[in-house]
Amino acid sequence: MEEKKKNGMRIFQICNKSPFPPKEGGSIAMNNITQGMLAKGHTVKILAFSTPKYFVDEKTFPPEYIKKTGIETVFIDNTVKLTDAFFNLFSSQSYHIKRFVSKEFENKIISILQKETFDIIQLETIYISPYIETIHKYSDAKIVLRSHNIEYLIWERLASSANNFFRKAYLKHLANTLKKYEIKTVNKFDGIAAITSKDAEQLKVLGCKKPICDIPLGIDLNNYSIVPSYLEIPSLFHIGSMNWMPNEEAVKWFISNVWDDIHAEYPTLKLYLAGRNMPDWLLEMKMPNIEIVGEVEDALTFISSKQIMIVPLLSGSGMRVKIMEGMALGKIIISTTIGAEGIDYENGKNIVLADSPEEFNKMIKYYLNDQNSAEQVGIQAKKLIKEKYDNKVITEKLIAFYHQLLNN
Repeated sequence: MEEKKKNGMRIFQICNKSPFPPKEGGSIAMNNITQGMLAKGHTVKILAFSTPKYFVDEKTFPPEYIKKTGIETVFIDNTVKLTDAFFNLFSSQSYHIKRFVSKEFENKIISILQKETFDIIQLETIYISPYIETIHKYSDAKIVLRSHNIEYLIWERLASSANNFFRKAYLKHLANTLKKYEIKTVNKFDGIAAITSKDAEQLKVLGCKKPICDIPLGIDLNNYSIVPSYLEIPSLFHIGSMNWMPNEEAVKWFISNVWDDIHAEYPTLKLYLAGRNMPDWLLEMKMPNIEIVGEVEDALTFISSKQIMIVPLLSGSGMRVKIMEGMALGKIIISTTIGAEGIDYENGKNIVLADSPEEFNKMIKYYLNDQNSAEQVGIQAKKLIKEKYDNKVITEKLIAFYHQLLNN
């Protein structure tokens, strides 16, 4: 049995959103693990939520992908409902977790487990944890949490930067109930694959006694050998899903606190904002030289065509996939410290940090005026990805962790 596990594990990957198509951070992170495991000869079965926010149609999946992963999806409407959100204020339950509880999804898990056996059941994010007890009833597999973020920390940071009293109070409530749930749940898993070493340490602080391994996002550089047909120099850009609250907060902060000064000194410079679900306030905004691109068909081609990536995140947790992709494409990235969390960077060498409007102004202007230095940072960024975040190496580390769990 041990030899069989070494040659090919059977992995059931249960996801809060579909890994395919891999167009936004969470999906890319999940898909990279899927592809890494398949390439190493392991079997992967995928079950994923489809939601209004991240809707997918199974009919659009490539036949080859379906054949390799046996992917199935279950649709639930987990949109935030004002009445439910209000009454949750008087509850100790996490509203975030509650929105992912679905009898239909549970029945699909049961159906799959009754037909197939697995060695590892990998739960993507804490939002899948309500199904742990059901999984235990129908499977002897090891249950592993793939922790993409310390989820409560995102909402705690959003609350700390909120100006409106009622908004701050509600975000604090969401953070507190989610934190209590994460504390209560971390020891129900057989192991945790945290996306950063910092997150792994934070899980231990929360009381986790189970085996934890830090498994960062892996990048397949073969997918990033793009030669742009046109490179716009100078140019600034931001790319990220705008239905993720920290991204919207970041863009609003940058426009309000940084852009006017940059535009005054560089009146022809353009700032491009790309990503799905642009909010109305951005679509209706009329500011000189800010172009609202919206969702792009090919994110890597878009990134390749622009010069300086800005990531002014004030909240968030885990690793920012778009930063990793920008680095893999050899871009200079100017980011807050929070945005760069989880990456083994050297400030000024392979990324540039800025945590205030003054620092963003200074760094943007410096690298606009010194193209050679900007290119060198980009070159070192790509080198960092190659040396430390190769998806093959990351996958091997995860496989070793799974063998450890299976042999204990």
